[in-house]
Amino acid sequence: MTDVLGGSGFAPPFWLRNPHVQTIAAAKLRRVPGPAYMRQRIETSDGDFLDLDWVYAAVGKTRSSQLVIISHGLEGNSRRTYVRGMANAFLRGGWDVCAWNFRGCSGEPNRLFRSYHSGATKDLETVVNHVLTTAQYDVLALIGFSLGGNLTLKYLGERRLDVHASIKGAVAVSAPCDLAASSAQLDRKSNAIYMQYFFRSLRKKAKRKAEKFPDLIDPEVVADMKTFREFDDYYTAPAHGFKDAEDYWEKASSKPFLPSIRVPTLIVSALDDPFLAPECFPYAEASASDHLHLLTPQRGGHTGFLSGLMAAESWSEQVARDFVDYAADYGSTA
Repeated sequence: MTDVLGGSGFAPPFWLRNPHVQTIAAAKLRRVPGPAYMRQRIETSDGDFLDLDWVYAAVGKTRSSQLVIISHGLEGNSRRTYVRGMANAFLRGGWDVCAWNFRGCSGEPNRLFRSYHSGATKDLETVVNHVLTTAQYDVLALIGFSLGGNLTLKYLGERRLDVHASIKGAVAVSAPCDLAASSAQLDRKSNAIYMQYFFRSLRKKAKRKAEKFPDLIDPEVVADMKTFREFDDYYTAPAHGFKDAEDYWEKASSKPFLPSIRVPTLIVSALDDPFLAPECFPYAEASASDHLHLLTPQRGGHTGFLSGLMAAESWSEQVARDFVDYAADYGSTA
């Protein structure tokens, strides 16, 4: 796989070598046009909904035979720069794109008290099954960022040999595959700016949940929280059937599922990623697997990997498309 990807090196210019600059520049300074999504809402089996944003490589013509399904990160959505950048990269490669929004992330609150979490693979399965039953694609690929990367890896590992044959490859970018370790990493003072960003969004959602479910959540309690342990103990765990934060982190982490993956899968994580603890780099699992591949460049931040602000594609977008193209071709001839 290394020959196909052109090696594992990523060398940003000197002004983009700091991990926080990479992370923030990729999220706030990079300009990515489009794409022009077409939204589709699908129902879930428990009475909720998911919003899927579609874009086709050849609008008005025969659709591609290949589709990539993109899963965003914590408190993200299909409009985030990293999702749009990846979508554009695959469109240029002739792939159709389905960028789905987790529950409550599409711009409209979801119906239920529960929302989404790092291990909610049934929602990804709902999206995959919808695609398989309503569209005709010969090849599917899965791309996940951060929380969505953990979700993608867990989905593949849980299903092992039951993954649909049309899913030929997957890529997880900056995936916190050990949630307990990643949560502790984010508690560091150096990550305070990111925690403030996440909790600003989570507090708004807690307030909306309280308006609909006043007996189940108190937004004033959430307003005083500063760590994921507090939030996951108070909301994530009880809302989704876990005992507490520790139980949630243990059962939702993808790391224990990595040895079961049987689809060509690439994890791309920078060694300087401020969100990832050492436990989030699964060297042993990748070394022991014929299906799991790991790229760990020295630099890149969290979902960054920018060579410049004006570049059409980031390094991780090029790597992801090259890997999936190779996996799709290899799967069709194997």
